[in-house]
Amino acid sequence: MRIGELATATGTQVETIRFYEQEGLLAKPARSEGNFRIYRDQHLQRLTFIRHCRSLDMTLSEIRQLLRLKDLPDENCDAVNELLDAHIEGVSNRINELRQLERQLKLLRKQCHANQDSAHCGILNKLSLPVK
Repeated sequence: MRIGELATATGTQVETIRFYEQEGLLAKPARSEGNFRIYRDQHLQRLTFIRHCRSLDMTLSEIRQLLRLKDLPDENCDAVNELLDAHIEGVSNRINELRQLERQLKLLRKQCHANQDSAHCGILNKLSLPVK
């Protein structure tokens, strides 16, 4: 299949497919006589795997590690579990940070209770103070 067909089949932009090739996540495809990229089923499967990892907010580094392990089917999967555990911990940390951000925004929102001119807006005035 050509790159446009692969893009459609996986819901991936053509530029993203080329980027994954440059990053070494996706093998360079063979070329046709007209110099078009020709992708095979293994490209589709690998790109589907990459897209699934990205949907789980995994970094390219994490995906690269998982692909290395996937390419060694006889290896123990302890490293996969460790990688996923570390990713889960990172997600948990981000959730905590976002909850703290939400609390800060709610406190900020309480600084302005009524419609008034912006010179007297509690939110704008609070945002003008130095960060502690």
